[in-house]
Amino acid sequence: MSFGLGTRACILGCSGLRVTSQERRFFSSNHPLGFILFARNISTVTQVQALCDELRDCVGWNAPILIDQEGGRVQRLRPPLAREFLPPLAQCQRAGAQARRAMYLRFRIIAAELQALGIDVNCAPVADIARPDTHPFLHNRCYGETAAKVMGLARAAANGLLDGGVVPVIKHMPGHGLGVVDSHHALPQVAATAAVLEQDDFAVFTGLNDLPMAMTAHVVYAAYDMLPATVSTQMLGIMRNQIGFSGLIMTDDISMQALPDGLDARAEAAITAGCDVVLHCSGVLEEMIAVSRVVGRMGSVARQRAERALAHRNVGGSVDISNLDAQLATLVGKQADD
Repeated sequence: MSFGLGTRACILGCSGLRVTSQERRFFSSNHPLGFILFARNISTVTQVQALCDELRDCVGWNAPILIDQEGGRVQRLRPPLAREFLPPLAQCQRAGAQARRAMYLRFRIIAAELQALGIDVNCAPVADIARPDTHPFLHNRCYGETAAKVMGLARAAANGLLDGGVVPVIKHMPGHGLGVVDSHHALPQVAATAAVLEQDDFAVFTGLNDLPMAMTAHVVYAAYDMLPATVSTQMLGIMRNQIGFSGLIMTDDISMQALPDGLDARAEAAITAGCDVVLHCSGVLEEMIAVSRVVGRMGSVARQRAERALAHRNVGGSVDISNLDAQLATLVGKQADD
């Protein structure tokens, strides 16, 4: 069963380890496109599997279940449910000339771990370029310091996910690496010229513009607009027309304080600007009700983009995880707690 005309243009969280009766009623009547899980939603293998089943049952179809599983500092699944990994930048530096293979292995392993739990979309790879002054919240989540390096490593990571039947979401389009503040708490303002942005940050996403899904950056690019990219018609136009991204574009979490105004105004502004789907992560029911009300139903073009993206989901081919682990260890050495 697939989603229908009534599907709303939002991806939502939930409050705990099981779907509450209030959440069930809300999801069943409002039909978000999908759901996202956080640490508050994760306990055991059987619990996560049951939660994924419950969420899908609420909307009556195989809705996508998302997670942020980059490995390193940002991974919602921890042992024993999933492996620990080095920060991405450290792994890439250790692997040297074999960094692309290492990133492929990392994300092929992650895909297998997600599939085993019922999760089929991963908010990765990070395609931002690390700079000396990139804010610490992002810096070691990046893969490299040049556009060419990041493009190749992000492609390898995306291929690892796709080969495992998990849909990648590249982030944070059109590039967050020049941000020197944490967009969870404040609005990054990038003063770089259009020439610099196009040569470096935008170029990475241009090279990945065939991937199925992308997440926007809550960043102001002053060379183009003084609104954050997520709510800027000008910046969404650049993502579509200049960068050439034709897949599904979702916002970063609209609960983040980089965005102005209230949640409902943020959600409405993102859809108006050209985002296909709004991401809201807190799991607070009152907030989800407000967001769902303003985003409305997905338009026909957004639905087509979602269908193309979700067609990449599958069970993934059988894989010898122990062999992949061994290959990765050979390339980067001990990966955790060193």
